[in-house]
Parts: sequence; structure tokens; C-alpha cells
Amino acid sequence: MNLFAEIEARVNAALDAMTEAGDLPEGLPRNGVSVEPPRDPAHGDMATNAAMALAKPAKQKPRDVAEKLAAQLREAPEIESAEIAGPGFINLRLDPAAWRRVVKAALQAGAAFGRPDLPADERLKINIEYVSANPTGPLHVGHTRGAVFGDALARLLDFVGHDVTKEYYINDGGAQVDVLARSSYLRYREAHGEAIEIPEGLYPGDYLKPVGAALKEKFGDTLLEAPEDEWLATVREAATDAMMDLIREDLAALGVEMDVYFSEKSLYGGGRIEAALASLEEKGLIYEGVLEPPKGKTPEDWEPREQTLFRSTDYGDDVDRPVKKSDGSWTYFAPDIAYHYDKVERGFDELVDIFGADHGGYVKRMTAAVAALSNNRVALEIKLCQLVKLFKNGMPFTMSKRAGTFVTLRDVLAEVGPDVTRFVMLTRKNDAPLDFDFAKALEQSKDNPVYYVQYAHARICSAMREAARVLGEEAVTPEALAAAPLERLDAEPQWALAKKTAEWPRLLLSAAKAREPHRIAFYLYDLATSFHAHYNEGYENPALRFVQEADREGSQARLALACAARAAIAAGLGVLGVTPVEEMR
Repeated sequence: MNLFAEIEARVNAALDAMTEAGDLPEGLPRNGVSVEPPRDPAHGDMATNAAMALAKPAKQKPRDVAEKLAAQLREAPEIESAEIAGPGFINLRLDPAAWRRVVKAALQAGAAFGRPDLPADERLKINIEYVSANPTGPLHVGHTRGAVFGDALARLLDFVGHDVTKEYYINDGGAQVDVLARSSYLRYREAHGEAIEIPEGLYPGDYLKPVGAALKEKFGDTLLEAPEDEWLATVREAATDAMMDLIREDLAALGVEMDVYFSEKSLYGGGRIEAALASLEEKGLIYEGVLEPPKGKTPEDWEPREQTLFRSTDYGDDVDRPVKKSDGSWTYFAPDIAYHYDKVERGFDELVDIFGADHGGYVKRMTAAVAALSNNRVALEIKLCQLVKLFKNGMPFTMSKRAGTFVTLRDVLAEVGPDVTRFVMLTRKNDAPLDFDFAKALEQSKDNPVYYVQYAHARICSAMREAARVLGEEAVTPEALAAAPLERLDAEPQWALAKKTAEWPRLLLSAAKAREPHRIAFYLYDLATSFHAHYNEGYENPALRFVQEADREGSQARLALACAARAAIAAGLGVLGVTPVEEMR
């Protein structure tokens, strides 16, 4: 049940009636019409901007439109009052029965509360590619943020009804895997008792020691005297496989499971890059040309070369992009085009790529490529994740000896666990920098959002256990709470909690539409605040306590409200991939 959608439907029905009566012209666009919570709860339960949005195209004054619209809305049974504010906003107050229906709907749906019945023509087949770290070492904290954001976005879009594929692109076709092989080979020699020095340019982390030991176990000493051209491919494959096993373990520890692992290496040698570029060439988008010198280059240090170029400027890019170098080898962009061509050919309606902030330069060229490859049928959205700064008690968190140069995902999980990691990573929008203080993340206070939200869920579970003990198990069954006399809810903290719970279905859809799962973390904190305010009022006013032995029906009504809020919390935490705990230590 989405109460905001129901009231918006009432607004549209009222606008239809005004149009039929000749009070509004035919064909006015309504895409700007909304129904939202007012900024100040004292102004009402909901507010609509319909008169403001339609006045200009209707060539009328906003207040004139608002007067007629408010009169129509007052006839709706769910609406107690419709008052005009400012230049033409309409503030609505709803009949209490509307909020009681929300409570009943949440009780019935449980953790599925808010899930919309998306029409078939609105359900999209969406591919979300995230993490996609080079398979050269363990995941670090930057990858962690991308993994959490991507996974939460995938869960969010799946929850609202889309067909989502979660995908990891294995960058195993470039020079970095050769560097991995050479680094692993040194550890192989070390496993045979040699003292080694790791030169600059190779990977120094201790995480490669087990790879060296595994190479020794598998190949014995047969690779020790072999030239590089004999052992490089063998070691590269073994080391890449070992790193991907490590990465899969890291992701699993974070609660992330991919549907597809796509190898960049598979694009080479089988004509897949050639096929993608042929598709562009058929459209007249591939040509031989010479690019202008890059910014910052002077004529003396710039040597123009003829290259094979993609006419990406036809699709909004700043410059055309090379796909083949003058020596005939592919550029880095060519396999990226082929990979996205493969996604397009798999029939996705929408692609989402989640990159680190340092990949901002890829946005225009990749969106241009996908638009060209799909004839503008498939949308590509690239989300950039900004940096994470780690602190402990206000001091920068030290580097990992195991990794050599960075803090690993496992370091973070060892400090705070997956639930805290996931929630905190979603307390900022993905393109905003994030400060992550381990001490604050474990603090048991209102200032720690993940604790505050989980504590609300646990408190409700605790109240249910107390009610079962005091009132009897039969008093708190789902059937008993569904039949609870909700008219007993009449105090302001109770209405505030019911109204905040009712916002969940609307918030869910807006977060999915904007592709912004952090909105859910913010909402959950606000919902937890409403619940804790109600709970704490019980210390001063015993009539508001959830469980009262002498007031069985009133207790059931209050517990029904609490369980409705619990349903929204559980649904929201589920989208974020965070456990809705039932007890707090």
C-alpha cells in the first residue's frame, strides 16, 4: 500500500474533474505534479504542488487553480482538510482511518512492505556492473564502497520489481596481470628458499606468498630455470585464478554475490572486438584520422599519428576516441566497447556501471559508445564513487602490512563487521567523499545511525517478547495484531510513527528512480528516531508504553503500530543488505 500514491491519484482525479468542467484546459502536462510530506509537519500530513505546476501552462493564477482544486479534494473521504498556503501549495490533512490502513498493510506484508506491483511494461532488464577490480590483489576500502553501493542499488531495483543482473568485469587482459605474474613468480622463488627483493613496479604485498607456495606445490622446481616466455602465461593464469578466489571470498564476507563474472580476456582472439567495431563501422562511425594534440602538449612534443577513431562526438563526447593505435594494436577503449556491445546483445534495457572517482573521464566516451551500439535504445548510467577516508578515534587508520600499500576490505570487516560497513558506506551519496571512523561506527548512541536503526528493530522484538510473556502468546499472533483496535491510537507520538512508516513505499520508489540507495539509510534513521521518541515517551507517560498488563487491547494496538514500523525497518535494511537484528548486546 502506497498512501502517497493513493492521494496523488485523488489529486489527478480532481484535476480530471476540473478539466471536464472547463476549469482547466485539456492536455496539460502533469509530470511536475507531486504529493509529498510537508517540510513542516505542523502544516499537515501531505502537500501537493499541483496548482503551482499547472497554473502557468493553464494561463491562470496559482491561487485560482488551488481554490478549485482544494474544493474538489475536500470531497475525498480520506481527506479531512485541504488548505491553501503561500502562492498556491495545498496542505492536506488525512482522516485517521488512512493511517490505520497503512498499519494493517504493513503488518500483512511484513518485510515485503512497500514492494510495488510494477506494471509489466515498466519492469526493466538491468545490468549493474560494480567492483570490477583488477585481479591483482585483495579488495581495498575504495572497492568496498563501490561494492556496497552497487549491491544496495541492485537490491533496491530488484525489490521494486526490475530484473537485475549483478556483474563483475575481470580485467585479466591487460599488462597489469603480467605484473601480477612476475610478482607471483618472485614469491614462487621465495617459497624455494631464495631471498628476494621486490623491485619497484611489482606488487609487494604478503598476500602473494600463498600464491608462490601454491605454484611450488603444483610445479615443484620446474619453473626455476625456465625463461620468462615459458612460465609467464602459466603463472599469470594461476595467479589470476588465485586472486579471483580471494576477491570472491572478500565479496562473500561483505554479503555480495555476483550473477556473472565476465573475463576481459575472452574478448580477445575470437573476433568479439572486431564484431563490435564492425557494428559501429556499418553506421559510419569508424574512420581513419588524426586527433588534435591533447591539452597541455606543445607542437614540439606532439607527434600526430593516423589512428582508427570512433566518431563519439556524434553522441555528445568532447572528442572522437581512438580504438586502434597506429601500430595496429587495440586501445584500452576497444575491449570496453566490445564488452558493452556484449551487454547490449544480451538484451538489457539499461546498463549501470559503477566506477571509482578516478574514472570520470570514461563517462562521456562510454555513454556515447552504448548509445551508438544500441541505436539509443539502451541507456547507460555511470555512477562514480568518491574516496573513503578511514579514521580511528579521529586519527587516520594505518595501512595494512598484508596488502603493502592500502587498507583492505578484510581489514575493515575485522574492525566493524559487514553490517556496520554496509550501512556506514551508505550514509553519504555515492559521489560525495566519506569519512569512516571505526570508533564512531561501533558507538552505541544516537550519533551512530546503524546502531540506532538496529536498536529500534531490536527494541520492537523485545517488546513483542515481553508482550508474549505478560499477555500470553495468543495475544501477539499476527492474527491477533491484525484485529487490534487501532482506534486506540490517539497520541501524537503514535501518529508521528504511523505517518513516518507510511512514507516508506514512496521513499522506496523515489530512491529507485533516482538510483540513490543512500536515501533509504536516511529514511531508516528518521523512522528509528520516530520510534525511539514514542518509546521514550513511555518513561514519562505510562499510557504510551507498548505493553501494559491491565490494557490488553491498547497494548495490541500499540504493538501493531510498532510491528508496522518494524516491517518498514526490516524491508529497508534488507535493501541495504544489513541484518535486522532481534537482540542487542
